[in-house]
Amino acid sequence: MMPSKKLFLVDGSALAYRSFFAFIKNPLTNSKGENTSAVFGFCRFLFKIIDEENPDYLAVVFDPPGPTFRHQQFKEYKATRQKMPIDMRDQIPKIHQVISALNIPIIEFPGYEADDVIGTLSKRAARENYQTYLVSGDKDFMQLVGDGVIMYNPKRTGDDIEILDAKAVEEKIGLPPAKVVDYLGLMGDTSDNIPGVPGVGEKTAVQLIQEFGSLEAVLENAEKVSRANVRENLKAHRDAALLSKKLVIIDTAVPIDLDLEALRRKEPDNETVIRLFQELEFNSLLSRFTIPKKSKQLNYTIIDTREQLQKLLKMMGAAGQFVFHLEISEADPVRAEITGLAVALKPEEAFYLPIKVEKSGTKRELLFQEAGDLFGAMAISEMLRAVFENEAIAKCSHNLKRDLLVWARHGIDVQGANFDTMVAAYLLNPTQRQYNLESLALEHLNHTMQPPPDAKNKDRSQTSLEVAPENAATQYACENAEVTLRLQRFFATKLKEVQLESLFEHVELPLIYVLADMEKTGVALDLPFLQNMSQEMGAKLDQLIARVYEMAGEEFNINSTQQLGEILFEKLKLPRKRRTKTGYSTDINVLEELAKVHELPRSLIEYRELMKLKSTYVDALPKLVNPETGRLHTSYNQTVTATGRLSSSDPNLQNIPIRTEIGRKIRQAFIPGDADHVILDADYSQIELRIMAHLSGDPVLLESFQNDEDIHTKTAALVFEIPPEAVTADHRRRAKEINFGIMYGMGEYGLASRLEISREEARDFITNYFIKYPKVNDFIIKTISDAREKGFVTTMLNRRRYLPDILSSNRGRREFAERTAINTPIQGTAADLIKVAMINIWRRLKEKKLQTKMIMQVHDELVFEAAKSELEEVKKLVQEEMESAIQLSVPVKVEIGVGPNWLAAH
Repeated sequence: MMPSKKLFLVDGSALAYRSFFAFIKNPLTNSKGENTSAVFGFCRFLFKIIDEENPDYLAVVFDPPGPTFRHQQFKEYKATRQKMPIDMRDQIPKIHQVISALNIPIIEFPGYEADDVIGTLSKRAARENYQTYLVSGDKDFMQLVGDGVIMYNPKRTGDDIEILDAKAVEEKIGLPPAKVVDYLGLMGDTSDNIPGVPGVGEKTAVQLIQEFGSLEAVLENAEKVSRANVRENLKAHRDAALLSKKLVIIDTAVPIDLDLEALRRKEPDNETVIRLFQELEFNSLLSRFTIPKKSKQLNYTIIDTREQLQKLLKMMGAAGQFVFHLEISEADPVRAEITGLAVALKPEEAFYLPIKVEKSGTKRELLFQEAGDLFGAMAISEMLRAVFENEAIAKCSHNLKRDLLVWARHGIDVQGANFDTMVAAYLLNPTQRQYNLESLALEHLNHTMQPPPDAKNKDRSQTSLEVAPENAATQYACENAEVTLRLQRFFATKLKEVQLESLFEHVELPLIYVLADMEKTGVALDLPFLQNMSQEMGAKLDQLIARVYEMAGEEFNINSTQQLGEILFEKLKLPRKRRTKTGYSTDINVLEELAKVHELPRSLIEYRELMKLKSTYVDALPKLVNPETGRLHTSYNQTVTATGRLSSSDPNLQNIPIRTEIGRKIRQAFIPGDADHVILDADYSQIELRIMAHLSGDPVLLESFQNDEDIHTKTAALVFEIPPEAVTADHRRRAKEINFGIMYGMGEYGLASRLEISREEARDFITNYFIKYPKVNDFIIKTISDAREKGFVTTMLNRRRYLPDILSSNRGRREFAERTAINTPIQGTAADLIKVAMINIWRRLKEKKLQTKMIMQVHDELVFEAAKSELEEVKKLVQEEMESAIQLSVPVKVEIGVGPNWLAAH
């Protein structure tokens, strides 16, 4: 008889760990600075189960506090397990609160682990004709899989799920579920301190069980095992193997008195969930729940007659300001078509104009199809141009840069845009996770926006309203415009309150026009060069793989961490570093340590770096070339980094490595678009150290830069107390690490690690540095003190970075906040400096009607496609504007190079 009821049993601790470490490189935090990664990931996965599987019954099972029966069997059970990270531990109570608010039962049973409770309930459920899904990636659960019991394994990355029935278990590990305890007993588990048999890894364990049938049979036939080291270890560790098998057996007879009917799914407590999610700032998850809204009269109108359209355009002109929202056909603004325009002139009122596009070559004519008119459409590009290109009429949108690019694609050069709600939100809180309209409306207006109509693509950024019902399209687009208007008024007041109005108006807003122009221009690529480079890299990768196989003595899947771990640690017997839940860690830190003692890890590092560059840039860049323009168009992100620096994406041009030969070679593919142009590269020299000299006022630093001395050589001479002429390349390298380390708030541990020296030696270096540069130490102390008092730090242009952890009792958080406090005024001022320079250069190029275009910004570097006929004029112009963007008490130095490609120019 087929099971009639679906029961999902979630291993709560495993899911919490998975959720926390999924965001470990980029933790989610709320505006209070609290890490919310584990709670968010946990919730998102629960909703995935509910949405995709629609379980009839659902429960989350946690390990109880205190020892279990396994600790009585083996005192050292889990003794070596690392303590739960503090940031994760602090989230466990909140996870419990959210689960309870969702009305999902939480089960703990004293003396027994979650595995045992889940095993007991799954067996009972199978007898009562439930189909049970065990939600965990723990191998131990494979022993439970069978009739009526399936393993539902969340993969370590992404949202993929691995479904394991009995057949799938056997295909995955080579053994049926009934043999899993024998396999685990032989192999042991470092994370739980289950000893197993030394030298027996996954492959060996499977081979032994396949040959002899069980762990006990393997031990009885140890003399027949061909590999000498395994044979001897089986005999020497017989008792440990038997104990290990006993420890990994999941107890399916836990005396828990629970009616399975109590696990039937119930409706969540909406009010409590909403309160918790608002506190945690899970705005993207709040849309699942109904938030009571005050009733108000909204007047959203579709424009469907010529008279209405003409009236609207007159109203927009007469108002002198308006908010607009564009509906577009796809996310990429350089390729998108306009499908609709919504306009808001005052709160609670908005208008929606459906638009068609008629293409003729590169020209796009915007058309208006009057309701009931089946025979023709009115051209409206010129009508819209009269309003949107009128600088006297103020305009606002959410994500203005995107809209400028889309309008430009349709032949309209928008002027007079004076507000962007996304950029304003970012300035007010630069550490927020997201700045989409829904989250901002919820946070600042307590308004839940309606989801997009069921259209071609449910991603908001790619929704096409052409196929949506007319009324739904009108409501959706108008709400976007009207909410943006309300946010504009709210943010305008807030910017004044915190003295960010000047930075917004004079830097961030004009920069939007600069970035839009850069993105629209794009950059030319030497495609044949990249094709040849790809072939060369492919051949080099083949050589590296062959070398790795030769050193390993066998072929294996070089991209499989599991197989690689067996080669490194079981076959080659290299020193074991860390184990993960699924095997040995082979991340870059482990490989770098191992590379000191063996050539194979060194070749693997080279292989991984080469493969990453080939796939990320050499092979990927040609595919991103726009077929219409024949150029590459990156997207510059103004609202991502907390320091104010720009980032780029699709592709990320700022991550092309400059320190490696291959990374530099990739730059050779960036070329001018024709023979009349060259690439001009302008790079700030040691700008952050110059800003540090200005902010600290340290006389030694100031004098060094004013005399144009090499600052790293000077620091080496002072710190190591040697004459400048005695400074070696190694002295200078160490001094450079110290200079930048101090600026980034690096302590003795970090410096010791970077220089591979003792902590005592690093401490002496830092002490000596502060003796030689006492005002730098004063600056650091004062900056941290001010941050503690105010809760934030600022740049020279008053950009703010809030530091909620600066007074935290958690030492790790507090010290990170202190390092951030030291670095932000320096790095943030450098970001402001290059932004001001970009604006001024762009304006002068336009004023002089020069052909030269700014095409890339990478950290402290600007790249131009310069007309040969304008070269000397442009070099002078760029140098002047970059060196005078912000006045410092030391000279600002810019190095300019020119060449046939980016590499040659740099």
